[in-house]
Amino acid sequence: MTNEQAKTALITGASGGLGLELCHCFAQDGINLVMVARDDIELNNVAKRIEKKHGINITIIACDLTKPNAVDTVFNQVNAQGIHIDYLVNNAGIGLHDAFAQSNSEDNQRMLQLNVAVLTELSQRFMPAMLQRNDGRILNVASLVAYQPGGAQAALYYASKNFVLSFSRGLANELRDSDVSVTALCPGPMHTNFQAHNNFSHTRLYRLFNNNLHKTARAGYKAMQKGKMTIVPGLINKLLAFSGELPPRRIALEINRWLLVTSNKAPVPVKVHNREVEQ
Repeated sequence: MTNEQAKTALITGASGGLGLELCHCFAQDGINLVMVARDDIELNNVAKRIEKKHGINITIIACDLTKPNAVDTVFNQVNAQGIHIDYLVNNAGIGLHDAFAQSNSEDNQRMLQLNVAVLTELSQRFMPAMLQRNDGRILNVASLVAYQPGGAQAALYYASKNFVLSFSRGLANELRDSDVSVTALCPGPMHTNFQAHNNFSHTRLYRLFNNNLHKTARAGYKAMQKGKMTIVPGLINKLLAFSGELPPRRIALEINRWLLVTSNKAPVPVKVHNREVEQ
């Protein structure tokens, strides 16, 4: 199969972290990439390395998805180049750790725009063509916190990831009679630049848990290829997800409150797993 005949995956937040690891998963299987991220320079650098290593075709779209009409920009550029998207990976996301009453309204809106609105709109834009071909896969990156009833100091973030999980499950059920699938990847905490930029690195949550970035990406990729509805990588994470849904849910709320307390200790340092990472 030539590069032109190979399938193509569009991945948001592709320049680092989990998004970059997922790019490698697709590239190793000879799948071409459309890599979307904000940083044009970093995006070019990582794309060149992947292209050289795996010999696939890569299209880069430097775009801040929190900006107005960003989804139009991505969709129009893909169509203008005649690219058919076989896999859509909604990975880009923002996490905020702060008391809601003291939080920045603009930051909150950016998070909701990226975590909820952009994911929803990209899915709606690219799904019709998948259904027309009766072939396609969508991978939505939620979080382990999507199984929790809520989190003090991160109420809006927890709610946004709960939306991703619920939305993905509903779509998966809606599409069950087709060959188009939707999978929700719900990873536990990973020590990347993601938490370093949003104060989560100061919490007990990130001091106690550290999931392997590469293994998480592989688990999500395999689950998506198999058409699974949800995937929670790791036994401990599965237990935490299960316990978060058990009544009385106020117990989980109190545990989450304890985990999300900001420590006076130095923040958890960013640890690199195989490659430079940033979600």
